[in-house]
Amino acid sequence: MTPYRISVIMGIYNCASTLIEALDSLYAQTYQNFKIILCDDGSTDNTYQIAAEYAKTRDNILLIRNEHNRGLNYTLNHCLEYVDTEYVARMDGDDISLPTRFEKEISFLDSHPEYAIVSCPMIHFDENGDYKIGITRSTSPKKEDFVKSTPFCHAPCMVRTIAYRKVGGYSISKRLLRVEDYHLWFKMYAAGYRGYNLSEPLYRMRDDRNAMNRRTFSNRLNETYVKHIGYKMLQLPFYYQIFAVKPILIGLLPKPIYNYLRRKNA
Repeated sequence: MTPYRISVIMGIYNCASTLIEALDSLYAQTYQNFKIILCDDGSTDNTYQIAAEYAKTRDNILLIRNEHNRGLNYTLNHCLEYVDTEYVARMDGDDISLPTRFEKEISFLDSHPEYAIVSCPMIHFDENGDYKIGITRSTSPKKEDFVKSTPFCHAPCMVRTIAYRKVGGYSISKRLLRVEDYHLWFKMYAAGYRGYNLSEPLYRMRDDRNAMNRRTFSNRLNETYVKHIGYKMLQLPFYYQIFAVKPILIGLLPKPIYNYLRRKNA
């Protein structure tokens, strides 16, 4: 039986300059009963070499790699093959987990068996520092809360392994790229699982301030697709389908109007 209670799954790709800081933030956690499963997704820089050197200094890191770049959903499923713990936590190779993240997330799940997912808001930062602190819009999202957007931040989540197993992990499809987490939550809720959002930000996400401006029309089509099928999975009323086209309509707005609305709703 594994001595650990949490498996941290990390898909790493071309994050050589930030990986050590990300891993160090895990070893600064107040809760240390975890192992880390790192999967290099065909990096073209020296990410894998840095990960391999770091793994030599720890006995709770498993390093694997894909034969070539396969995308985040495939990579995380590859990590899930090696999970043998009660809980699974996510982490990205360019982010930072705040010291009490694991302590507070596992404490919540241990105390609330009715929930399978726990997440929290994120602090967004770039080379100039923190610039946005997320807020919890719904602590215990209902099916209707899926209509607007994904109800949980993916990177700081902790999930019961049994829920991942029940839904078969992440679905692999080009139509789900960039929205694989949204689809995962749809699947889990359709299977009867529920989640909770803590109010305290416990995770710092390295996020370019202009990232949303570079979002491609293909990304918006994927979000529309996952909303369309997800509403059906949750058996939401048909009229909710009108909200599925919102990402496409937003993408057609002139950039000044889009930026104004984004700031207003941040």
